[in-house]
Amino acid sequence: MALANSEALERLKWRSRRGLLELDIVLTRFWAQAGDEVDEGDAAALERLLALPDNDLLDLVMGRADTSETQLRPMLQRLRTV
Repeated sequence: MALANSEALERLKWRSRRGLLELDIVLTRFWAQAGDEVDEGDAAALERLLALPDNDLLDLVMGRADTSETQLRPMLQRLRTV
């Protein structure tokens, strides 16, 4: 089920604009593929990931680091495949 609150979805898209080009590319591709099909679980994982500093997030997305937070792993996998 897609995230019902379009304002929350737009806020996530805005927060996806990062200072590192590599992250911008990955997140732009993610939003192009995911469209408006982000559900509440996806949104929660994205919010947690987007709260990280750019370099830490890039390390997770590129697979150079891993997280002990199991609820973030599915979203990281999606981001790695875009």
